[in-house]
Amino acid sequence: MHRLTYDDVASAADRTAGHIRPVSLAEGPGGVWLALEFMQYTGSFKARGAQNFLQAHRKAGTLPDSGVAIASGGNAGLACAWAAQRSGVHATVFLPRTAPAVKVARLRGYGAEVRLVGSEYAEAAAACEEFTAATGALASHAYDHPLIAAGAGTLFEEIRRRIPGLDTVVVAVGGGGLFTGVATAARHHGVRTVAVEPEKCRALNAALEAGRPVDVPVESVAADSLGARRASAMALHAARQEGVRSVLVPDTAIVRARQVLWDERRVVVEHAAATALAGLAAPGENPADAPAAGYRPAADEQVCVVLCGANTDPSDLVAGDPHP
Repeated sequence: MHRLTYDDVASAADRTAGHIRPVSLAEGPGGVWLALEFMQYTGSFKARGAQNFLQAHRKAGTLPDSGVAIASGGNAGLACAWAAQRSGVHATVFLPRTAPAVKVARLRGYGAEVRLVGSEYAEAAAACEEFTAATGALASHAYDHPLIAAGAGTLFEEIRRRIPGLDTVVVAVGGGGLFTGVATAARHHGVRTVAVEPEKCRALNAALEAGRPVDVPVESVAADSLGARRASAMALHAARQEGVRSVLVPDTAIVRARQVLWDERRVVVEHAAATALAGLAAPGENPADAPAAGYRPAADEQVCVVLCGANTDPSDLVAGDPHP
């Protein structure tokens, strides 16, 4: 198992400079900072890992003529297809049939060959593995690869430079790529990481409980992005380090947080991004109404919540006037 280091993240930052958009920040509900990473190329943080992965292989001369292949719930596939198109490389993307139509359409817009397999990410991943073995295509991964995780970690480096005195960064967790990269960089700088998962997509939390990666059910409203059946060993190692807190939230809190972002900031994000915000107990909130294991920041704590993606259908958001 590769244990991600800060040097991996620093190398990724050098490798991807000029290939990705710097993160934008905004004030969010309760006075926390919001990292608007949904404004990244392809609509999610995944562009960072995809660029780091392909740039590293290009420099090493290890990009095959058969191109690159990846299995994804949608966002990682979008990022891989986008990065491949920019590098003149063919991309084949395997998705579960439950992937949102908006993501499938955008994938084809990036020139990728799309193959829909099964109802869960795990089934698409198995088909992708068979394909790469048969064709020699370069196998990428949605989260369980050091180059992918290190690329995601570059996000924290940008946030830290923009928020002096940052105490805590809050991220949603699926398979653990974003979490691994961010937590690795955050620990280097003495910053706490809060890892938030849906109660019914708790791959990292279950791994911590079991002491090893284990399979979990995938039944959340955020499953299209956070629906990994098991967390990576890299993520488990990062989660065991000092300064990490694991938090679970119900789907009702995720839906509510997504609506709050729309009502108060006119920000439209996917449920995975809202999951991170849902993990925070609001200042002054009655503990009986807060998430069962929510993270409650101190009054003077500098907190940044990563809004990781916005490849979503906004039609289920309820119209309303923003608060003054």
